[in-house]
Amino acid sequence: METNRSIYQLIEDCEATNKALYKFYAAVMIVIVILALPLNASVLHLFIFKLKFWKSNTNNIFLFNLVLADILLLFSLPIKAYNFIQGERRSGNDTVCKAMLFMLFLNRGASIAFLTVTSIDRYFNVVHPGRKNLLRALKKSPQISILIWLLLLPLTIPTMLKNFDCCNSHKTDKDDTLIKGVVDSMREVVFFTQILIPFCILVYCTVHIVKRLRKKTIGDKTKLKRAVFLVTSVMVVFSLCFLPCTIARMVLLIARVKDWPDINQNIAAVAFDGLMVLSYMDCLLDPLVYCFCSTKFKSLYLSSYFPFLMKEGPVPLDSSTGNTSHPARNTVI
Repeated sequence: METNRSIYQLIEDCEATNKALYKFYAAVMIVIVILALPLNASVLHLFIFKLKFWKSNTNNIFLFNLVLADILLLFSLPIKAYNFIQGERRSGNDTVCKAMLFMLFLNRGASIAFLTVTSIDRYFNVVHPGRKNLLRALKKSPQISILIWLLLLPLTIPTMLKNFDCCNSHKTDKDDTLIKGVVDSMREVVFFTQILIPFCILVYCTVHIVKRLRKKTIGDKTKLKRAVFLVTSVMVVFSLCFLPCTIARMVLLIARVKDWPDINQNIAAVAFDGLMVLSYMDCLLDPLVYCFCSTKFKSLYLSSYFPFLMKEGPVPLDSSTGNTSHPARNTVI
């Protein structure tokens, strides 16, 4: 059994204190990659070769970027899993470590950003269908997506440090300088605002969309129920994937600042790492929520990859937009 001193040293050296548990974390990440990579790749293929998203006037451009961010994040997970298997919480190579943090936080931030922008777009379509807005004008062009990626780049700079990945912000060492304290604080502000601000926006959009749909008495009841299910699912996914690791990070910072016993700091660090692994489930759930809640997209996906599940019949209403799809032969069984 590790002593307090050895536990402290392991934390500072960014090594796993419970190697068996970190191997389990690695196994979870490998399962996520195995399930999510082919799913996202097939969705990406449809957006490019079937839907030609760049010509679309719908929110397909945003959804394409959402899937792209998720699939880029998935490419980073095998390296993270390998480090966990080796008993390391991050790569010992400085270049690999910073590259991993860049990829993880850029694509995770992009996933959250496009999830939020798509929800805002749906909010205007449902709650203010006739009102002109800047997002509606810009979403027809890929420039807004490029702008979102560019704005996310500077936000990754504070996170590209080893002590973030090892959860060693705000140490209680006497040698800490004011500059280091400011950098630590900026890094944590970026981490929390990247999740909490989009979450508040999602809550606002979801509440108003649900209220609007419940007041609407004319129209296809099935379509309305699907729309309510969609916006509710987005909130569930966001709450499941991102809020737990945010709370764990907050507890970990309190443990560091208050100088809790080493064993308690270790428990907080291990819990944070595990909940960060849970946040990668977003890569698997995003396409299921946003793409497959559209009956038109679901029919297209099944007819392309699983045609034996299709039968002749009219194409149903597109539950994501409330519009009638173009004529086609197939529908879902």
